[in-house]
Amino acid sequence: MTMHYDLLAHRILERAATQFPNKRIITRVGEGTHRYTYADMFARTARLGNALRELGVEPGDRVGTFAWNNYRHLEAYFAPPTIGAVVHTINIRLAPDDMAYIINHAGDKVLLIDPDLTPVIETIADRLTTVRHFVILGEPEEVSTTLPDAIAYETVLAAASAEYSPADVDEYATMGLCYTSATTGLPKGVAYSHRAVYLHSMASSAVDVLALSERDRVMAIVPMFHANCWGLPYSSTMVGADQIFPGLRPDPRIICELVEREGVTFSAGVPTIWIGVLDYIQRSGVEYDLSSLKQIISGGSAVPLAILQAYRDQLGVEIVHAYGMTEAAPLISVNRRRSRLDGLTESEQLALSAKQGVTAAGVEMKLVDENGDTAEWDGEQRGELWFRGPWIADEYVNDERSSETFVDGWYHSGDIASIDRDGYIQIVDRVKDMVKSGGEWISSVDLESAIMAHPDVLEAAVIAIPHPQWQERPLACVVPRAGTSGQLTKDAVLDFIRPDFARWWLPDDVVFIDEIPKTSVGKFDKKVLRERFEDHR
Repeated sequence: MTMHYDLLAHRILERAATQFPNKRIITRVGEGTHRYTYADMFARTARLGNALRELGVEPGDRVGTFAWNNYRHLEAYFAPPTIGAVVHTINIRLAPDDMAYIINHAGDKVLLIDPDLTPVIETIADRLTTVRHFVILGEPEEVSTTLPDAIAYETVLAAASAEYSPADVDEYATMGLCYTSATTGLPKGVAYSHRAVYLHSMASSAVDVLALSERDRVMAIVPMFHANCWGLPYSSTMVGADQIFPGLRPDPRIICELVEREGVTFSAGVPTIWIGVLDYIQRSGVEYDLSSLKQIISGGSAVPLAILQAYRDQLGVEIVHAYGMTEAAPLISVNRRRSRLDGLTESEQLALSAKQGVTAAGVEMKLVDENGDTAEWDGEQRGELWFRGPWIADEYVNDERSSETFVDGWYHSGDIASIDRDGYIQIVDRVKDMVKSGGEWISSVDLESAIMAHPDVLEAAVIAIPHPQWQERPLACVVPRAGTSGQLTKDAVLDFIRPDFARWWLPDDVVFIDEIPKTSVGKFDKKVLRERFEDHR
């Protein structure tokens, strides 16, 4: 028998403070930077935990965060769990109705808010039924708000005890809460236990997964409100990596400058971020030294093959596909080339890199076809991905929709994929985004990736539109690159992809738009496009 040892979030923080006290946490603040160490962060987090106790936060209570990626937000990742409470990271880009709903549904008792975001909360403050305190993440002079009895973060920290006294909680107790948008209806809450986050941090740091180490300098572009920032604040702290936070409203210029100035080795974000960075570098003509950047992890949707190749050939940077979801805390798989595949040709390696990789140790996976039968892992058969594992949720928080998604111990992802004989996942589409034409399925993801390989295309999204004969047909919504407006035509787009697809797969039409709408986490928002073009013929 081994000793009983609860896997708790505050043990991650303790390890960083004792093993890596001098490693750095750097935040862009305006045109300058804020710099401190894990030892500093540990001390401030202890004070924050005690300050929350003074505000009446008890074990099990929810503490909401409404903030950008910065060092104070990192402190808030650890302080509530340390005192047995729950940190609830709130999406700052939600519609007001959804925002009010999730704050009330979660039962947030305290809200920690970045100063520039207070006007957003002011618009819904009179609808918040559970919030007792508004804490503004700044100095007293930064508190300028109509929120009732708002207090400055630095004021409450200065008045709090410095004693470190973590709560005695069970490892299965909830320590984190995120909400995920639903295809229809209100957002759904996903709770994470201490054990889940601890194991997720260990597994994601492994060499064949994210391969994080103490030597890394990690800059997460994925928002800290989105699926635990892909777990990076916890896993980076666990291994003692330096962390660089881009702060308020990062754009491609800021991202490039931070990589160059701070020697970032590891970054992560959704594909639209990296499409925008590449476009900015090509248009601006500014030469940045990105040689420190060893890898970019990208997930949320498939990275077009042309973008993978451009980063590799033009910038010397490897984009690594990852796959996950809020319900999985969020990591499911990462694309690392296995040793037996080292002999692949360059083009074969590129094709392999477009897949979503193999599951992390601890995650079990099934591929289930539309008849409910298990599909073969042959790279051809397609089905819905089902998962289970120690950091995968088993229900939504107080939500009757749980029964639709969590069935007999398996999480039904809604993602359609194939799996090859080596276990590599290839996402074909979301169930809701597939185009069913004449009883046959067309993958919008495959068409989008092919269209975005055209040198004059910046972005492309393919949606299903109704058809009187074939039920649905694909429509391509295309954003031309700057400077090519008027030069790109429907025939040019279709001729470019024609050699790669059967004729019935080709979109019936191509529409050119100024911008593809994005979701609150930066993915293409096809729901908006479907509404916009529902009458298109």
